[in-house]
Amino acid sequence: MTAAPAPDDSRTRRLLPSGRQYEISFGRQKVLLTEVGGALWDYLQDGRNLLDGYGPDDMCTGARGQSLIPWPNRVKAGTYEWEGERLQLDLSEPDKGGAIHGLTRWPNWTVGVANHAEHEISFRYTLHACQGWPWILDCRLDYQLGPGGLTVRTNVVNQSVSPCPYGTGAHPYLSTGSGQPGAIDAGLVQVPGHTFLPVDKRGIPTGHERVDGTKYDLRELQPLGGRHIDVAYTDLVRGSDGRAGVKLLRPDHSGGVELWVDQSYKYLEIFTGDTLPQLDRRRTGLGVEPMTCAPDAFNSGEGLITLKPGQSHTGEWGISPF
Repeated sequence: MTAAPAPDDSRTRRLLPSGRQYEISFGRQKVLLTEVGGALWDYLQDGRNLLDGYGPDDMCTGARGQSLIPWPNRVKAGTYEWEGERLQLDLSEPDKGGAIHGLTRWPNWTVGVANHAEHEISFRYTLHACQGWPWILDCRLDYQLGPGGLTVRTNVVNQSVSPCPYGTGAHPYLSTGSGQPGAIDAGLVQVPGHTFLPVDKRGIPTGHERVDGTKYDLRELQPLGGRHIDVAYTDLVRGSDGRAGVKLLRPDHSGGVELWVDQSYKYLEIFTGDTLPQLDRRRTGLGVEPMTCAPDAFNSGEGLITLKPGQSHTGEWGISPF
């Protein structure tokens, strides 16, 4: 007698817009993640939201908590030249005529049985060749909770026979806990960048400017107010451990959260959410995007990494409540 096939789990479980849901915890902390994009959709301490994320029955909007591979931010007109060949990516941001936030945000990432423990989880995804991207990358995201908060490690290996351009980033929104439109206005913010990259109407950098005397100068902790910000910062102030961090505190200093980056991340995009299509999500959280390269690095080359065949790149960032 032939044995009956095992039941198809995808048919028996309720399917969700962002796929399977995963949880890791440590003490009073809990982190929630999704199969789609291997994304971070919520982080709580004592039940308080440290991120402005989304629910298990929702599709991700505004790139909330997604990792951005093989480029963060934008590629102008979705086109770039590499080793003498002109390549054209699909235009994933049609209103601005560009390609945004890489190619790994929407596929399903996998988690092996041995890669999910109480305090940590690892997601894997293979990015194969596609329109405008003729390479293969083995991608891994490691999330780990500990006494100091959440650490996210991104590791990518070029499995192709030729070198490829590479950058990575992430897109969490820090929260003061209220989740209401305009919630970040009264929050206290500190951004450790001496220089910002002004942009044109398509979000493409037009140069570099010092923050001194501008609305972008947030080097000292201060109320965010009504500032509209959607630019990258660089020339980051770092501690003795090599880390740089963005802080968001409640107005009464009763608590806050910091997003830190290691030395592989040389840029921090700050996004106040004023242009989000969902009106009720505007300025509810502060987008803080660690990036290894500048926006449009596939064209400018600024911060761009060349990954040789078999070569890997690893970077770490994290979130610490206080």
